[in-house]
Amino acid sequence: MEYTAESTDTDTRLAQRLRQLRIERSWSLEELATKSGVSRATLSRIENNEVSPTASVLGRLCAAFDLTMSRLLAYVESDLPALVPRSAQPLWIDPETGFRRRSISPPSPDFECELLQCELLAGARIDYPLPPRPGLEHHLYLESGALELRVDGSTHRISEGDCLRYRLHGESSFRVLHRRPARYFLVIR
Repeated sequence: MEYTAESTDTDTRLAQRLRQLRIERSWSLEELATKSGVSRATLSRIENNEVSPTASVLGRLCAAFDLTMSRLLAYVESDLPALVPRSAQPLWIDPETGFRRRSISPPSPDFECELLQCELLAGARIDYPLPPRPGLEHHLYLESGALELRVDGSTHRISEGDCLRYRLHGESSFRVLHRRPARYFLVIR
């Protein structure tokens, strides 16, 4: 699912980058639809910047392109220096769920990991059917709230102050357990 939204510069650059990634691989829209599980019509609307993709759709596209979401979003941001002031940390908001994802330490060719600050609203759930890259290492520290995280068929209930370490090989889902947002930090390597 995707949502129509007023286009921002980031949305425009994201649409252009997604089209560029598909063309670099010499894939038709139909081929990308088959690889990602996202309909051809939706892909066309995303590439034409008519709609903004949700976190779930971006997750499917990243899996097809063998990229983490952070790497994809880094392609649409300018190169960042060693010191990343808050004002330069890219923030992406899922138009469907309100999921907020700030790239505190964006991906870089010079470093192997990235640091994200995330917030899921009360009652929200996000499903990722495929990992962006099999075996991707995650360290999730829950700052506040409560999460249920399903990773490769195992369910983990995470409370404030808990840290869950895992390698992602299959589907995953995040679900907020209480009536307040879940805020967490995620290190991806």
